[in-house]
Amino acid sequence: MSATPNSGAPFTAACIQTNTGPDHAPSLKAAEALIREAHGAGADLIMTPEVTSLLESRRAAALEKSLPEESHPGIPLFRALAAELQVWLLAGSFGIGLGDNKIANRSFLFGPDGNVKARYDKIHMFDVEIPDGQTYRESATYRAGEKAVVTDLPWGRLGLTICYDLRFPPLYRVLAEAGASFITVPSAFTRLTGAAHWHTLLKARAIETGCYIFAPAQCGTHAGGRETYGHSLIVSPWGEVLAEGGEEPGVVMAKIDPAAVGKARSMVPSLTNVRDYAPPD
Repeated sequence: MSATPNSGAPFTAACIQTNTGPDHAPSLKAAEALIREAHGAGADLIMTPEVTSLLESRRAAALEKSLPEESHPGIPLFRALAAELQVWLLAGSFGIGLGDNKIANRSFLFGPDGNVKARYDKIHMFDVEIPDGQTYRESATYRAGEKAVVTDLPWGRLGLTICYDLRFPPLYRVLAEAGASFITVPSAFTRLTGAAHWHTLLKARAIETGCYIFAPAQCGTHAGGRETYGHSLIVSPWGEVLAEGGEEPGVVMAKIDPAAVGKARSMVPSLTNVRDYAPPD
């Protein structure tokens, strides 16, 4: 895929912050209302969080409710919204049933023609017990992705990641080296880990790559007691927070200048200064 020439024209990015529940219909209705709000405020690129349509903590129920791509209700809705509103629209992720007792945690990028322009399956699985007593075993339910993804926007190249991927810097470097100027990190960060690490990690990934980072997030308390951190962020290539959400559903927006990517990389050219080296004995 050849990179789209960087037009240099600024555009407006919007991160949608939601409190997704255990059923598709109300969750999608809430997301649609916020997408329309962002469009009304002038957004050109609109992004929703991880698990936009369904956040179900019970494994059996999650497997039952996560539908195949051809019958998932979020896909025709987002196709229609992108075409109607004439925007680029990222579904941060939908749980896509794979028919083998596993789910793909899959991002979809829709173009203004309503077509899917890119898909990305979350690579890194969050398997951990955290000190607040919550246990997460994503690998028991989700099938890990195996391929990094970049795609073209009118303003430059976009790299796709999801949530826990944020803790694996080599993925972000690969995306930047593949020409990404912008990287998405739709997330459902836990309240505990979000308060400790969310801002630091997102700013670090922006600084390391010289990319804009777009991180739409889940927020609040969900069915089953899961708590997510919120604080959706848009971060500049220099590591500046351009927009931040709070702890309630809503929309955060920022004007994006693609030329800032080249400026940041010229001041700290770490992508070109990298060298090969032998590992320690």
